[in-house]
Amino acid sequence: MWNNILMKVIQITMDAELAAQVDECARSVGATRSGFTRDALRAALRRNEEKLLEERHRAGYRGTPPRSGEFEVSEDDIVWGDDGWSDD
Repeated sequence: MWNNILMKVIQITMDAELAAQVDECARSVGATRSGFTRDALRAALRRNEEKLLEERHRAGYRGTPPRSGEFEVSEDDIVWGDDGWSDD
């Protein structure tokens, strides 16, 4: 696994309580501290990217709001009544 992956060693500072929580959680999922931290950082980067994309989407609609009727659905296309689902 490590043969094709170039890793850079970094040093980070965190308070003792956070380090203990990271170690405990990493053990509970069968990961090393480094592996757990890498996964957490990747998840944070994905959340940040999603946030940026959502903001771009909102900015696009602010710049060009939808036209009247653009998202209206015809009554003929709406299904009302029993859809086969049950509350049982």
